[in-house]
Amino acid sequence: MRVWGPLVAVCLGTFMLLLDVTIAIVALPSMAGSLHASLSDLQWVMDAYALALAALLLGLGAAADVLGRRRVHVAGIVVFASASLLCGLAPGPGTLVAARVVQGMGAAAVFATTLPLLGTVYRGRQRSVALGVWGAVSGAAAAAGPVLGGLLTDGPGWRWIFYVNLPVSVVAVWLTLRAVPESRGPRERRLDWAGTAVFAVFAGAVTYGAVRAGTDGWTDAGTAAAFAVAVVALGVFVAVEWRGPDPMLDLRLFRTPAFVAVMAGGLAFNGAAYGVMAYTSIWLQSVLGMSSIRGGLVLLWMSVAAFVVAGATGRLLHGVPARLTIGGGLLLIGSGAFCQTVLDAGSTATALAPGLVLVGVGVGLVSPALGGAALAVVPGERAGMAGGAVNTFRQLGFALGTAVFGTVLTTRMAATLPHDAAHTLAGGGAAALRGAYPEHALRAAFASGLNTASTAAGVVAMAGGALVLVLVRTPRQAAPQKAVRPLDEAETARS
Repeated sequence: MRVWGPLVAVCLGTFMLLLDVTIAIVALPSMAGSLHASLSDLQWVMDAYALALAALLLGLGAAADVLGRRRVHVAGIVVFASASLLCGLAPGPGTLVAARVVQGMGAAAVFATTLPLLGTVYRGRQRSVALGVWGAVSGAAAAAGPVLGGLLTDGPGWRWIFYVNLPVSVVAVWLTLRAVPESRGPRERRLDWAGTAVFAVFAGAVTYGAVRAGTDGWTDAGTAAAFAVAVVALGVFVAVEWRGPDPMLDLRLFRTPAFVAVMAGGLAFNGAAYGVMAYTSIWLQSVLGMSSIRGGLVLLWMSVAAFVVAGATGRLLHGVPARLTIGGGLLLIGSGAFCQTVLDAGSTATALAPGLVLVGVGVGLVSPALGGAALAVVPGERAGMAGGAVNTFRQLGFALGTAVFGTVLTTRMAATLPHDAAHTLAGGGAAALRGAYPEHALRAAFASGLNTASTAAGVVAMAGGALVLVLVRTPRQAAPQKAVRPLDEAETARS
């Protein structure tokens, strides 16, 4: 308990919050039927969690330096568990989305303090082992999500994907309080609440605009207003961060092309790899008629490939420049997305397998390398901030990917189906449309929409990969020193 208790405690929290990203994907069709949710409701079920996590990650990391990392970590678990209970009890989609926002807030507090807590407890070889176990647990959570989500949805019901967090949270809090020592940053930082609030407005407005565009069109007044708010909020954020005495994100880092490329890579990575998964799950269950468990097993092609490759990357590719693993991995993700653009009215789930495996291999290469690359391209005193920034960009990429690719999907489907029918079909309502439209037409429309969305995801991944390969040029000697140092720095709270 004394040696590995802190690792078990931290890994429990990490497993729980990362599991909640993929576990909900498989349950979306059941949620839609139970709560009479629309496509935009389902998009917000996924995006609300990711947006809250992205918006608060940097700010809560700084707060943990002042208030105490263990204290913030435990508070995050308690908030996450309470919100999970509210998610399970939600009577309608609005309540569920609101509870997911609160879940994301708790997850941000947990995620922002995870690596700093490990860095405080472990040194030398023990630290390497601890970080390796933490990375493996992160991969296991993504791999287990679709299957566990299917088992719970087909068994006691989709609400149990949230209830299962409650006993895990109790154990995680107990272990953390008993085994993890309190720690703070060596110097106090002013909390950048203004920057945190304005960034949240920007992220929420741009995502809302993308979701609304799928329902009302890109030229709709409400869509345009949302994007206008996002532009203004981004301008205010830049002004606040530029002039603030202690910004949560030092904008001078963006003067370094390699830093820009790594942030763009993180944005493209989560968007392209995971942004279409929700709609794939809906297609598998509502159109092909699979159970939640079978639908989850299809997505396991990607999860298992990512888990295996991520585990082997540290041993087999040690010393390989991060720009090659990240850039090459993004190109593989793009290739895998393009391989999934082969669907037609007669396609079955097996058509997706080669593409999902390719995406999984790419994920296994990119995920372990992104954090280290972000740390290696900035000065040591800004390493924690850079680590937090890349995680923020990743979560924002997932939220935007889900919104934008959903809009692409429904726009393409609306070319062959009436607008309302396209949205009903994309939201998991195939059964309600079967009396009014031929089965072949519904299958063809959804397949066409998925092909177009996957094409868009492939383009995003390819562009991100090319940017990383061209712009990331880290000196070979400097990278190892800067990659290790930040775990002893106060700002690691943002990683």
